[in-house]
Amino acid sequence: MRMFRNDYSEGAAPEVLAALVATNDEQTVGYTEGDPHCERARELIRAACGRDDVDVEFCVGGTSANVIGVTGLLRDWEGAVCTPDAHINVHETGAVAACGRTVLPTDDRDGFLTPEAAERVWRFQTSTGRHMTRPGCVYISDTTELGGVWDLERFDAICDWADERGLPVFLDGARLGSALTSPAAGGLTLEHIAARCGGFYIGGTKNGLLMGEAMVISHPRLREAFPYLQKERGGLLAKGRLLGVQFEAAFEQPAGGGEAPYWRLARNANERALRLRSGMVELGFEPYGDSASNQQFFVMGTEQRDAFEAACGCETFYDLGDGRVVARFVCSWATAEKDVDELLALASTLA
Repeated sequence: MRMFRNDYSEGAAPEVLAALVATNDEQTVGYTEGDPHCERARELIRAACGRDDVDVEFCVGGTSANVIGVTGLLRDWEGAVCTPDAHINVHETGAVAACGRTVLPTDDRDGFLTPEAAERVWRFQTSTGRHMTRPGCVYISDTTELGGVWDLERFDAICDWADERGLPVFLDGARLGSALTSPAAGGLTLEHIAARCGGFYIGGTKNGLLMGEAMVISHPRLREAFPYLQKERGGLLAKGRLLGVQFEAAFEQPAGGGEAPYWRLARNANERALRLRSGMVELGFEPYGDSASNQQFFVMGTEQRDAFEAACGCETFYDLGDGRVVARFVCSWATAEKDVDELLALASTLA
């Protein structure tokens, strides 16, 4: 049975791998400046964002992008406002703190950062002036850690609050392809994100690339800091053209028309995941949360979890403490309909 543990178990999508092979014998300059593939990828991403005034830079992975993006927006005495389950607060081994910056979690519980909760953190952290870490930016992710998809109304609400407080918004887009091709996106587009965020990245590692994230930067502080922090913190790839080639292939429009591979690959992951969700619900499994993305979560007993884990590598996300757990199943650009059907056939024996 095919694995459903994550969306980066496979190598690269065929068009991305073909581009790497086709350019393998080329000699290009090191890093990314002046490399024709990186420059072409920058052009394509700027066009997709509807902005020609942003910097487009390339990172090797999501942790590197988050650390550089968040710390680049903050000064020593500032912190990032985020949810308790935010990647920078839970799953990155204190990487932001290790760089001398503070994470300021709210009490939000569904993965979405709300203006009300962010305001409570703001008021508390600014209540005694210089004696407490001052909020310096807002961190959100799309999709959220629980597979939630930001829609236009919710996104604008937190951006409006951040604007009122003079705080730039940084968006973790490790699964941005899944988010923006989800039926739950509710009018939120890449162009709108680019218009409102001081920085964000377009995830490649989890959407058909071998590795890499493309960061889009408009805030002047991050624009200045990025090249230095990338080098200082070990995120500068000497063979940077490998990142440019992949994003070039992912965002190049097909000769015969249609959407760029990046969006098609993400759409496949979502369609398979939503088919998985509906099938599991029909079998009586309880969904955890309201994910409309390529990550799906279900409440089940530990014996059911053990059987799924042995067969398809699903991951335990939460232990509910009552003999039940929340298990995560993830579809990717490579997941086929038959793979979902095979998993549902197994699920029918465990329901």
